[in-house]
This record gives sequence, C-alpha cells and structure tokens, in this order.
Amino acid sequence: MQLTANEAGQQALAFLLDAWSLSLEYQEWFTIRSARPLGEDWYVVEIGFEGLPDEWIIQVYDSGECEPSYTFRSPILPSNGYTDLDSIPENLADVLIAERNAR
Repeated sequence: MQLTANEAGQQALAFLLDAWSLSLEYQEWFTIRSARPLGEDWYVVEIGFEGLPDEWIIQVYDSGECEPSYTFRSPILPSNGYTDLDSIPENLADVLIAERNAR
C-alpha cells in the first residue's frame, strides 16, 4: 500500500471535519482510535470523540480518498437526552446531536 495507517487516519479525520464544515481548531476533540488495513486497497479508520463513546468508521482508499458513506456508532440514544454534551462547544454538540438523531 502507498498510504500508511497514520496517513489514512489523518485523511479520515480531515474528511470528517470537512463533512461537518468544522475548522481544524476542533480536531483536538477527535481521536483516531485505530486505522487498520483491509486487503491491499483500503483502511478502516475509527475516530472517536474525546471523552464520549461516540465514533465514526470511515473507509479510506489507498489513493487517500474517503468513502462518503461512513458509519456512526453511539450507545447513547436520543431518548436519553443530551446532557453529556453540555461541556463541549455548541457546534460540536450540534454535530453529535445530528449524528445520534440520524441513526
């Protein structure tokens, strides 16, 4: 593969920030939990949100392109409310609320 696991993780994080129109200043809230190769052509990257169990799973191809259809997982249901988001910036909370509501 031409792309390293670290590069795939960075590509996925940049893709996620861009998908939500978030500036790079917010990248510190996200953690690349893993980037593992699958086959010879792509990586599966798991990105978490600092201090919360929410995560995104993004496929990154060896070309550096990200699959636009990513997966979001969270054990927190919208019916539980959003009090866990009180201490994070509003635009990040909006992203997590939208993702939790969409599943």
